[in-house]
Amino acid sequence: MDGIAGNKAPVVWALNISVVALVLLWLFPTLGLFVSSFRTGDQITASGWWSAMFPAEQTIQLRAADPDENRVETESGVFVVEANIFGEEAFEGELTAWATSSRNLSAFAPGDTADLGDGETLTLNADGTYIWQGNDDQISGRGQRIFIDATTPPDFTLDNYGFVLFDENNSEGMAKAFFNTLTVVIPATIIPILIAAFAAYALAWMDFPGRALLIAAVVGLLVVPLQLALIPLLSFHNSIGIGKGYLGVWLAHTGFGLPLAIYLLRNYMVGLPRDIIENAKVDGATDFQIFTKIILPLSFPALASFAIFQFLWTWNDLLVALVFLIDASGQTTVMTKQIVELLGTRGGDWEILATSAFVSIAVPLIVFFAMQKYLVRGLLAGSVK
Repeated sequence: MDGIAGNKAPVVWALNISVVALVLLWLFPTLGLFVSSFRTGDQITASGWWSAMFPAEQTIQLRAADPDENRVETESGVFVVEANIFGEEAFEGELTAWATSSRNLSAFAPGDTADLGDGETLTLNADGTYIWQGNDDQISGRGQRIFIDATTPPDFTLDNYGFVLFDENNSEGMAKAFFNTLTVVIPATIIPILIAAFAAYALAWMDFPGRALLIAAVVGLLVVPLQLALIPLLSFHNSIGIGKGYLGVWLAHTGFGLPLAIYLLRNYMVGLPRDIIENAKVDGATDFQIFTKIILPLSFPALASFAIFQFLWTWNDLLVALVFLIDASGQTTVMTKQIVELLGTRGGDWEILATSAFVSIAVPLIVFFAMQKYLVRGLLAGSVK
């Protein structure tokens, strides 16, 4: 009665809360990746993406200028180096503390003088200027190491995208990987849809011996782990000469995607009005004409739903690409493998990795939001009568 009176049942509240939780779980990492792609490496290290709009406190390790080139000897025989610890670039943050040892990073305030022993001293001001003085042996060799605690303002940049997309050392690899991924994804999405549509129509509306067994086999294949078939399938591909190439990876994605495609499309086609198909048969239409002129147009939501899933799976795939696109020259490297290589070569450059990852997910996001209205309709097809 509560539901009839207008109050939502507990199951409805639970469903709404679950949907909101799933949306947030998906939204937060994506938003974090997007924000991090515009931040500098120092900012990413200093604070989380959620505080990107606020000043960040960070510790910066710098060195004084080369004493052999910048020192000046006074009349009293003391050698002095005067310079700015930040170099020629203006520092936009606020220096709050500094130290000459990592054991106590807040040992001195701006303007204090640090006694380095045996008459050697160092004075660092709030604007970054410093005076380092000592005898001939002390003011030589490498510059004095200085640790700085500073509050830096928010810093956003497009340099990360400039490096990933346009830098000669990296853009060629990313562009090549982008087109390689499209070469894999487009056929690997279209081929299983074509095959599954014919198979789903046959299993839904055509009577032939063994149809029930085929439906049971399709349902059973849904639970077969992908990893279980990788090595046998690769061995088979190598034996017939299609391994380590695009054809092999297309067929692999087709085989792994067909069970879900057939199951999804059959459930949708079974739910179509029987009268339409029977009237078409009475009028003399063949099964092929019924399939192409009636079933396919009516099944567009289910086709689009599977296309979204298959596109996302193949675009984000790494395992199948590593197994079936083995190429030492890098001519068939896909986006996911390119990002893994960046992770190995630029493991500390989080801003570059975040930018590369967001560039990789931009196309799936566009596809998902462009076709999301068909997703639920296709997934719920056949669930109710």
